[in-house]
Amino acid sequence: MQTPRDVLTPDALAMLQTIAATGSFAGAARVMGVVPSALTYRVRQVEDALDVLLYDRSSRQARLTPAGAELLREGARLLEDIDAVANRVKRVATGWEPQLTIAVDSIIAKATVMELCDTFFALNPPTRIKLTDETLSGTLEALTSGRADLALGVAESSNQAGIHAKPLGDVGFVYAVAPHHALAEAPEPLKDETIRQHRAVAVADTITRGGGITIGLLGGQDVFTVATMQAKLDAQLRGLGCGFVPEIMARPYIEAGRLVVKKMERPQRVARVNYAWRSLNKSDSGQALIWWLDQLNSPATRAALLERHRGV
Repeated sequence: MQTPRDVLTPDALAMLQTIAATGSFAGAARVMGVVPSALTYRVRQVEDALDVLLYDRSSRQARLTPAGAELLREGARLLEDIDAVANRVKRVATGWEPQLTIAVDSIIAKATVMELCDTFFALNPPTRIKLTDETLSGTLEALTSGRADLALGVAESSNQAGIHAKPLGDVGFVYAVAPHHALAEAPEPLKDETIRQHRAVAVADTITRGGGITIGLLGGQDVFTVATMQAKLDAQLRGLGCGFVPEIMARPYIEAGRLVVKKMERPQRVARVNYAWRSLNKSDSGQALIWWLDQLNSPATRAALLERHRGV
């Protein structure tokens, strides 16, 4: 009888991903260019070796059992690890990474990131660039988990070996509401008791494990959660809630009278924002990462990443 090591091959794990993506054995068989019976046989082999059922046979769809769903999740992680090993081997051989993944926090100016990508691609490098959108703890976690090689906008520190960080700069926050929001005319400085009566707009932490962090929220306060800092700003412009926003992002709307800054009893927030990367030493870094780190050595580039937002 085959063992789990015999059947849990990259091909088998990729097969499970294809079944999940197509939603049926027949659809997966068409994509893979095999007959459905061959696919069913391969799934049975995996089930027999693990002594579990991966799919609910009472359903006409390829519906995973809890055990199957767990194998799909862990299989995806294993395939990512295999890709990471292959990328490392290629990097050692050529000096250039096949792919450089950059985690970009929602506090970072996307226009500047795109300009840097444009300059990088002009070099015609053999490295592909992958950008991921992250927020709060998720930005650092993308790096520490191995999902990213470089992170822009990290607000936390890490003691993990191989993680290095340098400051991008400081970001000041202001408490702002739309002119038609109830707090716009409230007496200052705003007290927590007053703020608690109104809905806050919060940005969701993209961390995948653990509860993440929240900033500036009060216990018992109603919360409207959005995906990015730009979405938070848009929500507050519409009067859907209140909260702290980066002053540089809010400035054009404040000057245009579309946002009102309110003084609070609590001190104004200032956050130190960093960029961080993964490498054991200088020789371990690929040429693409070295290029990006060289760009980040420029004070003008660091400032642009924090300041050149839409409308600024």
